[in-house]
Amino acid sequence: MTARIYRPARTAMQSGMGKTRQWVLDFEPQEPRSLDPLMGWTSSGDMRQQVRLRFDSKDEAVAYAERAGIAYRIEDPKEPKRRTVSYSDNFKWGRVGQWTH
Repeated sequence: MTARIYRPARTAMQSGMGKTRQWVLDFEPQEPRSLDPLMGWTSSGDMRQQVRLRFDSKDEAVAYAERAGIAYRIEDPKEPKRRTVSYSDNFKWGRVGQWTH
């Protein structure tokens, strides 16, 4: 039973940082999923895959895992490269590149 502690990345549909501030503890699957031959549904007998715990800090998530005796692995987030761009900079007089239509 191994858990993964990480901070989720923002989705492709988000421009902001919503739902990316908290740390998440997810359990790794212990058995593979099986395919139901009649309906085509995928199922698993592993109920821990359904558990997702959220914490305000990495330290709280690590403390919980150690207190519960759960082996864990920490994935540190990669910070996005942000560049502040203003629309008015397109029409600035001392602009480096040419402005074209």
